[in-house]
Formats: sequence, C-alpha cells, structure tokens
Amino acid sequence: MQAFSPDAQILSSIVGGCRGLHSLTLNCLHLDNLSLGVILGTHLQELNLLNCSLLSYQVFASIGEACPNLRVLVLELVDQCSTEAFKTNLDKMLNGCLCLESFSLKIRGREVGANAFQSIDFFLPSALKSMKLQSVLEQDVIRLMDKIRVGADRNSVLTAHVSIPISPLSSVFTLQRLSLVLDAISDELIMAISGNLPTLVELDLEDRPVKQPLPNHDLTNTGLQYLASFHHLMGLSLIRSRHNQQVSFKRVNDMGMFLLSEVCKGLESVRLCGFSKVSDAGYASILHSCLKLKKFEARNAFFLSDLAFLDVTESQCSLVEVKLLSCSLITSETVKQLTRSRVLEVLDLCGCRSIADSCLGSISSLRSLSMLNLAGADITDYGLSVLAQGIPSITHLCLRHCERVTDEGISFLFHGGGTIRKTLSALDLGYMPRISDKAIFTIAMAGTEITELCLRHCSVTDVSLDCLAMRKTFRDECKLLRRLDLLKCTGLSVNSLRFLKRPSFPGLHWLGIGGTPLASKGYPTLSKIHNQRPWLTICLEGCEMGCYDGWQFHRAGYPQ
Repeated sequence: MQAFSPDAQILSSIVGGCRGLHSLTLNCLHLDNLSLGVILGTHLQELNLLNCSLLSYQVFASIGEACPNLRVLVLELVDQCSTEAFKTNLDKMLNGCLCLESFSLKIRGREVGANAFQSIDFFLPSALKSMKLQSVLEQDVIRLMDKIRVGADRNSVLTAHVSIPISPLSSVFTLQRLSLVLDAISDELIMAISGNLPTLVELDLEDRPVKQPLPNHDLTNTGLQYLASFHHLMGLSLIRSRHNQQVSFKRVNDMGMFLLSEVCKGLESVRLCGFSKVSDAGYASILHSCLKLKKFEARNAFFLSDLAFLDVTESQCSLVEVKLLSCSLITSETVKQLTRSRVLEVLDLCGCRSIADSCLGSISSLRSLSMLNLAGADITDYGLSVLAQGIPSITHLCLRHCERVTDEGISFLFHGGGTIRKTLSALDLGYMPRISDKAIFTIAMAGTEITELCLRHCSVTDVSLDCLAMRKTFRDECKLLRRLDLLKCTGLSVNSLRFLKRPSFPGLHWLGIGGTPLASKGYPTLSKIHNQRPWLTICLEGCEMGCYDGWQFHRAGYPQ
C-alpha cells in the first residue's frame, strides 16, 4: 500500500484480518502510533513504514515488543527533537528484533542530536547484514566503529579462553552493506569504517556539509587508500551534495582515483559526485581497471569529457547502467561509445546539454534499454522520429527542458512504428514550451501504457485534462493514469476541476497542481474531491512526482 496513504479505519478494514502477513509496505502519511497496533505482530518478517509524518519515536519500542521475528525494517520518520526518547526507544527496538538482517532509518528535518546513536554499540543484532542511517553525524559513526572493534576484540578473548557459548549479541559483527547520510566524509571516517567492517560488500556514503570542510577534516587521496581493507567490496558510492553551497572534495584529484582503481579492481558499481578536481584521466582509470563494472555514475563532473570513454568498451563491455548527470563536456560521441555495450538498460544523461540527435540512432539499437533520460539535451523532433523507429523497450523516458521538441516530435514518438510506443509507461515533458494540447491528445489516444505523465510548466489548457480524463473512453486498452504533474500549467482554469471528480481518473493516486488556478481558486472543490478520493494526494507545492522530497508537509491531500 505504498501508492496511497490509508487512514486508521481503512487500514484496519484492509489489513486487520490478514494476521498471516509476512511482508508489508505502508504509506503512513495519515497514521499515528495507535493505528499501527492492527498490523504489528510476530507474523511480520518485513516491514516498510514510509512517510511517517505523525509517528513518534515510541514506534521503535512498539515494533521491538511486537515483532521479534522481523528481518527487514525500513522507517521514514520526522525528527521530534528529543534525543533521549530517540535513544531509549531505538535501543528497545534493537533489543527486541534480534533476527533483524536489514535496517533502514531515515529521519527528516533537523539533524538528530550529536549523541543520538552513541548507545547502539552492542545492541546491534549480530544477524544485521545491511544498515542505512539518515541523517547521522560523522563523529557518531566513528564512535560506533570503535565500539564494534572493542566488541570484536572482547569476543576474540572470550573465544580463546572461555569454553562457554558466546551470546549472539557479542559475536563478530559481519555487516555487508552500509549506507550513511552524514554531515561530513573525512579520511578519519573512511579509516574507522574500513578498519572495523572488513566484510563490507557495499559502501554508500553521502555528506551534506553546510560549508566547505576544513583541509584537515576532509576526504583526501590518502583516505581513498584505506578502501584497500575491503577485500570483497563490489559497490562504492561517494557523494558530496551541493544544495545551497558550492562544496566539493577539493583534496581528491586524479591520483586519488588512480589509487582507488588499483585497490578496488573488483568494483561492479561506482557512484561519484562532488569531485571537482578529477579529470578524464581519473575517471578513465576506474572505467579501464574495474573490469567487472556494471554500473557507473558521475554527477557534476566538470572536467569529464568524451576522452574518458574512448575505447572503454573494448575492455569493458558489460555496462548495464550509466548515469552522467550535469556533465557539461559530454557529447553524443560518448553515447555512441557507450551504446557498444549491448546489455545497457539505463542511460541517464540529465543536464548533458551537448547531447544531440546524432546519437539517437545508436540508442535506438539497444534492445535492452528500459530507462532513458535526455533532460536538457539539444535534441529535436527529427531525433525522436529516429528513436521511435528503434527496438528499445523503453518504459521511462524523460525529455524535460528539451526546448526544441514540439508536438510533432511527440506524434513521431507514438506513431513511429518502433517498440517504444508499446512499452512507454512514464513520460516527462516538463519545461517544454512547444508542447501543447495537441501533444497531449496524441498521448491520450496512442500512449496506451502511460501511467505517469509530467507536464509541469507546459502550455496546456483544460482541453488536455479533458482528453486525459476521457482516455479510457478513446481506447479501452489504455492503462489507468496513476500520477499526473501539472505544476505551473497556468493555462488550466478552475473549471477543469470537474474532470477530477468521479468517475474520471479512477486510478489516479497523485496529482501536482501547485502554481495553477486549480490550487489558488479551487479550494472548496478540492476538499470535496479529497473526501471522495481519500487515497488521492493532491500536491499544492512544487514537489516532484509522488512528493518524494517533502512528504512531511502533506499530511492531507488538500490544504490544511
């Protein structure tokens, strides 16, 4: 039940009688702690509680008491600014769920207090293989690593000198996957993790510093050398996010990438962002040295150009997923090189503005391609006509900010005779000024598989909403539209709200109408629509499809 957020009554009627459920994913936008009593129990082995804007930290203790057989737990909570309550209840949960193998905890809002994670040293279940924490402070992670080492040392002493069974909680900790969102990534952090978790198979680190870290408290080339301790590492992600600050890993250069490629030749997945001093030589060393590489992602790589990919597929032809985001020097020549990998499934070129029509012929020959992002590319209607004749089974296509594409290009896409018209389920046409009602009519008539459609900042009118509402009438085999983004579509009038009432759009779960007359003038009608369709989230902000960034502000589907 991730697609919509039930209230306590709906949840009870749906899940109340299913006491044998082993796995449950729940959108908790409208649920409080008391509501969860109906779903918790010894039968649960996997529990994913998402968008928990009303749940308190007491939910930890409740899960620990009621779900001793839990193996997988995912929690998304809003920070309640109570460090002591966080620590106390988290300890109870970890003590109660001794079979836990995978634990993901995301705290939205203000950073959790500096000592919040300090008490979870020996309470981490020994069965734990995967852990994700967001957000956590760097120093808390270092303390945790120290306590893990102390626990391992104590266990070694007991094993050598005591002939009694060792408690499961004091056995050697063999975490395989660690994902952290922190305030800073430093050499000290990498050294602490590599020295105490040698069994890691995947390491995912993202930091969001409020300012550029001091030189002696940052990641350097030396820090990357510590990764040599991970003899089984297959996946590595090092991300420095740039929100309001121009921050980057300024003390890592090509030499750091050379060292990384030498000590981690077995990597199958690499994600890098914020390495402002790394050039083609550094990235090429990874592409050529990691011969098992299947997934490669580089974001904001200012000095990454086509040169890094020259002849890369002669030694590395197993790439399944490539993401080059906001890499301004990448052109169509790189794409032509990458398409020599016949197993490519995901190609994300968002923000690569030098990508043009000339590479779409190569893309159109990729039979396995399922996701293509061309946001901001310099493509035209002609390029889409070439893509439309190809064989890729593309399900997700993003053309956002492709300003030279017109209604005719969308017509080519769905009438080109190729495979894409039969497989495309998610289409993003945001910020495309030449897209009008004519293109939406084409989608309504020919886009039979479309379930997600983004039209934000497009020149569409009530006619488009009418066409989409009548889509099933035009073609009975059309899939139901699940998500629709109309942000800043100012050509819509408040009268078009009538298309959102029953029986139109029967499958719609999310609707974005921020910045439109529907939001500013349609409040009474929106309230009625919400009462008719409690599962429908009507987003009045500027959230992306599904409110993934900002769910805590949407406790109801209409203004509060």
